[in-house]
Amino acid sequence: MAEQLSPDEKMHLITRNLQEVLGEEKLKQVLQERELKVYWGTATTGKPHVAYFVPMSKIADFLKAGCEVTILFADLHAFLDNMKAPWELLELRVQYYEQVIKAMLESIGVPLDKLKFIKGTDYQLSRQYTLDVYRLSSMVTEHDAKKAGAEVVKQVDHPLLSGLLYPGLQALDEEYLKVDAQFGGVDQRKIFTLAEKYLPTLGYAKRSHLMNPMVPGLTGTKMSSSEEDSKIDLLDKKEDVKKKLKKAFCEPGNIENNGLLSFVKHVLFPLHGEFSIKRDPKWGGDKVYTAFEEVEKDFAEELVHPVKGGKAAAAAGGEEEGLVPSRLDIRVGKIISVEKHPDADSLYLEKIDVGEAEPRTVVSGLVAFISQEELQDRMVLLLCNMKPQKMRGIESQAMLLCAAIEGEPRRVEPLDPPEGSSPGDRVFVEGCETGKPDDKLNPKKKVWEKLQVDLKVSGECVAQWKDQHLMTKLGQVTCKTLKGGNIC
Repeated sequence: MAEQLSPDEKMHLITRNLQEVLGEEKLKQVLQERELKVYWGTATTGKPHVAYFVPMSKIADFLKAGCEVTILFADLHAFLDNMKAPWELLELRVQYYEQVIKAMLESIGVPLDKLKFIKGTDYQLSRQYTLDVYRLSSMVTEHDAKKAGAEVVKQVDHPLLSGLLYPGLQALDEEYLKVDAQFGGVDQRKIFTLAEKYLPTLGYAKRSHLMNPMVPGLTGTKMSSSEEDSKIDLLDKKEDVKKKLKKAFCEPGNIENNGLLSFVKHVLFPLHGEFSIKRDPKWGGDKVYTAFEEVEKDFAEELVHPVKGGKAAAAAGGEEEGLVPSRLDIRVGKIISVEKHPDADSLYLEKIDVGEAEPRTVVSGLVAFISQEELQDRMVLLLCNMKPQKMRGIESQAMLLCAAIEGEPRRVEPLDPPEGSSPGDRVFVEGCETGKPDDKLNPKKKVWEKLQVDLKVSGECVAQWKDQHLMTKLGQVTCKTLKGGNIC
């Protein structure tokens, strides 16, 4: 493929999705004469995570453009960076990195025979390289060395001298690997400018520099090996990946610091050329995007979101803003005891077994409608993921769900689970069985209040949400007499 590309087409492939290029004219000049030689280095410190797919996909671009690519396992740098990798572990770390990174490259279709892999200590301990380190250290000021490594080398109150050597070694690698350009994240820009300033003073050529943007992590900040929730480890279990993705920062309409969108832009589109989303027809159906700008535009306008219907869902008759009943943790409970609230005549405390180690305390005024004797040992329905709230000084740990008809007098009945139900049995809406309840409903989002509007009792005394039955594994949820009542 590369032989069929013009120098301009190669330049487009090499630079697409980069945040910054230093020495662009030099690159163009080289491409007019021969293939570009590029290297990417990774210090073998923490465990590689999914953000490594960003440089991997860029390496795929370099190869498509015909570049000669070297991957450096910078083991000596890992040792110099505040001893993140102890000397006795360097070889094992390199072996791990080599296995993982080769596997990542193969998984996205990058041919390994087109790449050159090298270990830093294979040449960085040589006589000539060591002499150049001393020569460079006689020219670089302490201020420049510290400034260059500020965003890469671990910053501590009492830094080691090794951290000051780190940027200089990275600069020298460009000469010893005989490349035209170094590729890295934009966080390495100060090291790149140090290389451009000082390599010529040693009589070596100034190289070009290609910089990827820093892809935000799942928390909206930099994806870091030291921040567990910000990243997905390559060795994470499937359930851990799902858990982290569910907690990821992905505010509807917010395209800044969005790790999920960035991954789509910098990994999925370069590799596949398109991005497809699977949606229920009532939320607008499936859609295939052929340009990232379309994804970003729809996300910014809240027409698409990984877990919510958004405006598109509303337009298609779906649930607004991901308001699906599966977010409610409704369970069958058994009332164990009923006693009067010590500080309120109209309130009673019910101890209710919901299949947990301890019964939950529920504060309600249900005794005003049903006698205390009738409630004893009765099976009821509880909303268990409401935020606990204090009622006259006592915390109510769930909400007792009842049918009600307003009027004079007001009529209230508890909902009845199917006969044979047990404490803890899950209650779901027919057709919405697979969703997972929120750990805790956010009161500010008013999820319960918005869903509760469509909870009714049918003319056959069956509990429903939007005409779909409330169910357990044993059958329908009902009430005794309140046809057409609201559920509250």
